[in-house]
Amino acid sequence: MGSYAVNNFGDTRSGGLAGPMGLFVIVLLCIATVLLIRNMNKRLRRLPDSFPVAEQTQREAEIASLDADLERSGAAPLPRNVEPDRSGTPGIDAEGEVTAMNTEGDGPSAAGGAGRV
Repeated sequence: MGSYAVNNFGDTRSGGLAGPMGLFVIVLLCIATVLLIRNMNKRLRRLPDSFPVAEQTQREAEIASLDADLERSGAAPLPRNVEPDRSGTPGIDAEGEVTAMNTEGDGPSAAGGAGRV
């Protein structure tokens, strides 16, 4: 009858370090979580209540760019939200009045010929 199975159900721990080490890791994770939550709350408090609309920000950037171009060219920039004066008479180079032209071919063509029949 040869070999018997070794019954090794007794106290086989040497030192017993697993329990305290697990507790230490859990405490470290809890401390790190608390610190991260506090840091996140500080950053959230610094954020503005609402962010500007993207279109408004784009428009302000374009206005600032145009103002910078005007300053470089030597011309005085217009005050904000003020359009240039349009009440003056048109200059010599102004185009004449644009009139409608029939281009569909139902009536007389622009070249003076008869339309399609």
